[in-house]
Amino acid sequence: MKLFKTLTAAIMTVAAGLSVSAAHAQDQQQDALIHQGEYLARAGDCMACHSVASRKPYAGGLAIESGLGTIYSTNITPSKTAGIGNYTEAQFANALRKGVRADGTNLYPAMPYPSYAKLTDADVHALYVYFMQGVAPNDDPAPATKLSFPFNQRWGMALWNWAFTSDKPFVAPANANAEVQRGAYLVEGLGHCGSCHTPRGVAMNEKAFDGSDALYLSGGNLNGWSVPPLRGIAKWSRADIVDYLAMGRNSKASVAGEMTSVVYNSTSHLNDADLNAIAAYLQSLGGDAAAASATGASSASGDTAAHLTAAKNLTLGERLYLDNCSACHFVHGGGAPRVFPRLDGASVVNASNPDALLHVILAGAKTPSTAKAPSVLPMPGFAARLNDDEVAALATFVRSGWSNRAGAVEAGDVRKVRATLAAK
Repeated sequence: MKLFKTLTAAIMTVAAGLSVSAAHAQDQQQDALIHQGEYLARAGDCMACHSVASRKPYAGGLAIESGLGTIYSTNITPSKTAGIGNYTEAQFANALRKGVRADGTNLYPAMPYPSYAKLTDADVHALYVYFMQGVAPNDDPAPATKLSFPFNQRWGMALWNWAFTSDKPFVAPANANAEVQRGAYLVEGLGHCGSCHTPRGVAMNEKAFDGSDALYLSGGNLNGWSVPPLRGIAKWSRADIVDYLAMGRNSKASVAGEMTSVVYNSTSHLNDADLNAIAAYLQSLGGDAAAASATGASSASGDTAAHLTAAKNLTLGERLYLDNCSACHFVHGGGAPRVFPRLDGASVVNASNPDALLHVILAGAKTPSTAKAPSVLPMPGFAARLNDDEVAALATFVRSGWSNRAGAVEAGDVRKVRATLAAK
């Protein structure tokens, strides 16, 4: 009997140990899934759109200006009253991939579901677990979106989806290696880069969704900013692209506008393998080498530098540049690598629409603080110092100096951008 009791106790001890080990393994697996979902949420830039400084993370409330009116991002915390706490995983997947809420109504495409349609089941599952178990619930409802008629008729989005979106899963580029395939998945799907960098049609639809179409990532316009093309990025090395995404700066440029938030909230949190995969994919798309060389270094760059150095017979724009800009960007317009962005050949300078450049001149800009580049490098705004005629003259010089060959800027162009800034 004593032996039986001893054996029974031993068996129970072993069973208890196995049970604890199984529970511990399950907890580790769940923790790993939550961690993966958090990483994917960063890659998908969920934080940037669903968070504002005055509210808790993922509680929504960001005002997104669109051609339809102001759209407010929603609360996506697991709150059962204000967020998505009552969503099943299937309903969560439908919201991500199809733009359909749990109650069956349609989301507006400010939510990039046309790109998220490419997400794998495994990634959707990890995201669901993260948002339900890794995010703190917040019961503070986000402001409601109230568009005017007919845009407030959400049922109409079903027709828009039928005409302009696809539910096809991700298809890797043909004959691409594993790194480029991973980059394509991140860019076309999670990163939804085409939402900003692909031109839109009259119905505000993206004109292309993958690299097989030449329009994809060929540039666009966002809230008055000219968004540069990403196809090939012929002037940038792989290291340039990785540095820009990881730090918000490289030897050629620094972020400004909407891209500042993207780097701060999303790309600076990606691992080196994924950053290199994105760079490899973008470079695989090819680019306009002629356009790249047209804005590259040339004898004209040296001529402008020599003229500014001599400081004789200067135009108003040239004098304003020397007085306000040359200390950081220098007479050669090359700036300082990873500190002050170059102006000679810069896409923001040579854009057909000068509004982005005017925004930077008037309001200034600053780099985000990231893990690999924690220092914030600010550029002051000159709205209070320069009038519309002066800003126009300065921008005209910058857009035509060195190797730049962009059009002149009028005072009316500056006035329009200044009014936009004042409204904000």
